[in-house]
Order: sequence, then structure tokens, then C-alpha cells
Amino acid sequence: MQDKQKRSSFTGSLGFVLAAAGSAVGLGNIWRFPYLAAKDGGGFFLLCYLVLALTFGFTLLTTEIAIGRKTGQSPLLAYKALSPKMGWLGVVACIVPMLILPYYCVIGGWVLKYLAVYLTGSGAAAVDSSYFTAFITDLQSPVIWFLIYLGATVFVVYKGVDKGIERLSSVLMPLLLLMIIAISIFSLTLRHTDAEGVTRTGLQGLQIYLIPSLEGMTLNKFMVILTDAMGQLFYSISVAMGIMITYGSYVKKETNLAKSVNQIEIFDSLVAFLAGMMIIPAVYTFMGSEGLSTSGPDLMFKALPKVFSAMGATTGSIVGVVFFITVFFAALTSSISILEAVVSSMMDKFRWSRNKAVIVASLIALAAGLLVCLGYNLLYFEAVLPNTPAGKNAQILDIMDYASNYVLMPVVSIATCILIGWIVKPKLVIDEATVGGAKFGRRTLYIIMVKYVTPVLLALLLLQALGIVRL
Repeated sequence: MQDKQKRSSFTGSLGFVLAAAGSAVGLGNIWRFPYLAAKDGGGFFLLCYLVLALTFGFTLLTTEIAIGRKTGQSPLLAYKALSPKMGWLGVVACIVPMLILPYYCVIGGWVLKYLAVYLTGSGAAAVDSSYFTAFITDLQSPVIWFLIYLGATVFVVYKGVDKGIERLSSVLMPLLLLMIIAISIFSLTLRHTDAEGVTRTGLQGLQIYLIPSLEGMTLNKFMVILTDAMGQLFYSISVAMGIMITYGSYVKKETNLAKSVNQIEIFDSLVAFLAGMMIIPAVYTFMGSEGLSTSGPDLMFKALPKVFSAMGATTGSIVGVVFFITVFFAALTSSISILEAVVSSMMDKFRWSRNKAVIVASLIALAAGLLVCLGYNLLYFEAVLPNTPAGKNAQILDIMDYASNYVLMPVVSIATCILIGWIVKPKLVIDEATVGGAKFGRRTLYIIMVKYVTPVLLALLLLQALGIVRL
């Protein structure tokens, strides 16, 4: 076992909270949350998300951070330290970030490409929907931008926990929040009259976003919204990827764990909410209700460039630059945490130096990332994935996303709940959260959630992803 005295650590609770929040706040908050909120009745989706954040999210975050600090180990060894029979869970928890990192860095490269387009004043070219398709199907350009983005991620992790991850997060997260707030306020001031003489405003878009719509609400529709909100929260808070266990292992004992979890929840939920306020009013103003139906890459790389163009050349370019800088910051803090989870596990398991672990993990990500890039040209094929946005047109990226996010992550979290709820008992986490006399205000709620509610909800997500349950 690695000597805990030599183990890296965050300098304080603020550094930990900003780094963990940086991990939680990623691409999913900016391109997935607004789409789901618009699709699922606006305010009603927000209400479901908030309730789940205070229960479901709180349970998973607290559990993983406590496991990390209790064991002082990365996920590969942490689970085995709690129960030798659960050592396999650590292996699966390490496979997840190794699957996610390559395609996440590829998408990060796409973000850098569009940032460069707007920085050079060429945003008008991105308005054509075929621009994005032409870019990702090109043999060279996506690879170049992927390498640049991966290089930035590797550099920060190479610098270490306090001098790399914590220092960068302490700068980027406040800037990220300020830029999202600025664009959100700007979105509310927008006004546009289309060719048919219909005038739409940002405030009208805000109403669609905030006011709950119960029209046509049925039990089946309610379950769909609840599942969407749960799925979004599950992917948003960076659990089941080994990240929060890794970061938890860097947290000092004097840090108030329960208070830190609350702060991470608040920061992540606030950014997700503001992301919706940043995008939905703007898209509605210039594209109407139809524009809100676009999701994923189509929203960020096809719909939004049209919105920026409709704002006018100068204003659109400025907003485009600020927006893609914001997305880049959000993506970078997340990819850094994903790589760190892999690096930390390699360091603990094989007793490697940070330098060696970073090099090996980066080479694996490089090889897999190149496959993802080639999946849109030389290695192009179409696969069918049940109950996913990709549907019948899945490529290598979609398959890796499906395997990690839709299958392995629920498996990891279900097994974690069984481990804590029934094998080592919730008292282990509660004792860790109350070290030094810290208060744990949701103790009863935590026990009920980790033993019963959370594993059942996660099982529902898994069965839906496998096509066994259809909502």
C-alpha cells in the first residue's frame, strides 16, 4: 500500500470543493441539461432534478468521497480495502474513466476547433449545418484538435494535485461561473422578429424554461421525466467513475466532508440551471420551440452557431468566443479529473511515479482517441444502441459512451450501494463524514437512500439502457 504520508492532498476544503465541482461541471451540464429541461416540461424537470440532487446525488457523492478519504486509496484499491470480495468493483470503476477519457477529449477538441473559428472571426462559416459534419469526417483536423486538447489535460495532471488540478480549478471555476452568468443575463435581453413577423424574446424563452408544464401529463410521461432527470444528475456529479473516490483520498481529515458535499451539490446544480438559462432563451428567441428539440452535438455545434449568426456579425462573434471559452473551461476541468482517476489508480496499484503513470494513461487515451476520430471516416460504421440518443446511427464514440455511461456506471453505483448499505453498513460512511465532530444533517435520509431507494432507481436506469424496460 502506498505510504499515506507521501500521498498528494488538496491544501484545503476550498481547493477540494472547486476541483470536485470542476469535475462535476462538464459538457453534460451545458449541452445535455438544457435540451432535457426544454423537452421535459421546463420547470417540472427542474423540480425533479432539484429533489433528486438533494437525495440521490447527495447519497452517491457522500458515499464515494467518504470511501476515498476513509481508505486513502484510489478506486482500484479502495473497494478491496473495505471488502476483499468487492475488489472486482475497483477494476470496473477504473475501466469507466479509461473508456470515457478518449472520447471526452475528442469532443473537447471539437470545442477548441469552434473556439478557434470564432476567435479568428470565421463564425459565419459554422452556420451551415454541413460544416460540423465536414469537420468531424475529415481525416486530419479532428485528430489535431484532439491532440491539443489531450495535451492540455495531460499537462495539468502531470503537474500534480495541488500545483496542477487545485491551482487550475481555483482559477477556472470562478471564471466559468462569471461567464455563464454574463451570457445568461445577455440571453434574457434578446429580441427577434422572424420572416413571418412573429416576435420572440429571451424572457419568453425563460418562461418556457422555468414554468412547469403539466399539459398531457401521465404516469408514463412522469416516469420518463424522472428517469431523464435522474440520468442527467447521475452523469453530472461525476460518480461511478472513480473520480470522487480519488479526490476524496486527497481530502484532509480536518475538512468537513458533509459541508463540502453540500457545496459541490450547490455549485453543480447552479451551473446546470444557469446553463439552461444561458441557452434556452437564446435558442427560443431565434429558432422558436423547434430549435429547443435539438440535443447533444447538434445543439452546440449546429443550432447555437445559427443563433450567434442571427445576433449580428460583431455581437455574435463576441458571444460565440465567450461561450466556447466557457465550454472549454467546463470540459477541461472534467477531463482532468477523469485522467487523474486513472493515474491515481496506476500509482497506487503498481507503485509508479506520477510521471510514469501519466505517460502510460495518456498513451492509452491517445490510441483510443484516434480510433474515435477515425470512427467518423476510415472506420465508419453504424450500430444500434437501445434507448439512447444515437439510436440506429451509433459510431465508436457512441458505443464507448453507451458502455461506460449507460451500463458500467449504473453497475458500479448499484454495487457500491450494496457494499455500503448491506456489507460494511452505512455507519462507516457516517462515521467518516462526522470525523472531528462534524454534523451530518441528513443521516436518516442517507441510510434509507443508500440501502433501498438509490439502488432501485439505478437498477431502473440500467434496465432501461439495456432495453429490458421501456418508458
